[in-house]
Amino acid sequence: MKILIADTMHNSLFEMLERYNLDYSYHPEFTRADIIRSISGYEGLIIRSKTSIDAEILSAATKLRFIARAGAGLDLIDLGIVEEKGISLFHAGEGNRDAVAEHTMGMLLGLFNNIVKADREVRSGTWDREGNRGVELMNKTVGIVGFGNNGCATARRMSGFGCRVLAHDKYKTDFGDQWVQEVSMEHIIAQADILSLHIPLTDQTRNLVDHNFIENFARPFYLVNVSRGEIVKLDAVVEGLKSGKILGACLDVLENEKLKTLTVAQQNAFDYLAASDRVVLTPHIAGWTHESYRRINEVLMRQLGDWLATNA
Repeated sequence: MKILIADTMHNSLFEMLERYNLDYSYHPEFTRADIIRSISGYEGLIIRSKTSIDAEILSAATKLRFIARAGAGLDLIDLGIVEEKGISLFHAGEGNRDAVAEHTMGMLLGLFNNIVKADREVRSGTWDREGNRGVELMNKTVGIVGFGNNGCATARRMSGFGCRVLAHDKYKTDFGDQWVQEVSMEHIIAQADILSLHIPLTDQTRNLVDHNFIENFARPFYLVNVSRGEIVKLDAVVEGLKSGKILGACLDVLENEKLKTLTVAQQNAFDYLAASDRVVLTPHIAGWTHESYRRINEVLMRQLGDWLATNA
């Protein structure tokens, strides 16, 4: 079995592949055109997020038996065609769940306690204690939307901070436990002080958080998005911050992360967010730790090993 690795990977992956005596070609420099030209010679494809795996690529992948996505999201893969062609699909949803949960907590603590703002002020010679008086997470009601690997890991950490944790998942039921109460989306909208998004990007979730969604919340709330940027309309976040409906925002992802290509409207929204002390921004790194980089490979290879046991 020949496997094409078409993205940059942690070195641990190669050791793991060699344990299974798998023949792989490592080409992190491959462009989309290179993949299309070469894919017919491979039975396996390992990727991260550089290239969309769509009809054009899959039609050229005449021998492809599996795709392994070194990460959690599958929005760049045409799942319908993959299923239609009988291609097995693996992804490492649990590989970065702890990293995402810790990053979520870090962003919120940074926002609530003015850590980013205060650090900037002290470095510039301003010592303002009262202006940086913080807010505690203790006793806040947190609404988690999406209770997969990341949502579950985040719920446990929120619970440890003394929060009341509510969670809604469109595709899961009966998951309530000592850390979280399973509720409807309407329940979260009525009671949450903090909204934390842990859902994939789909046709149903794209632009989910818009002006109407925000205005429907019963009380002013804090917004956290560590899922996909296109789920949240940034102009709606700006409106919410201006009106006071959004008290603050922690955004690890943006609807357009190629900052040199922002439209005029996107640039205006970004400029407002970047200048606001009520916003914490990070460059899509919530699951991006040294530990998760290796763990993702371990999760993928466990799945691939199970598959090889019956399909090799």
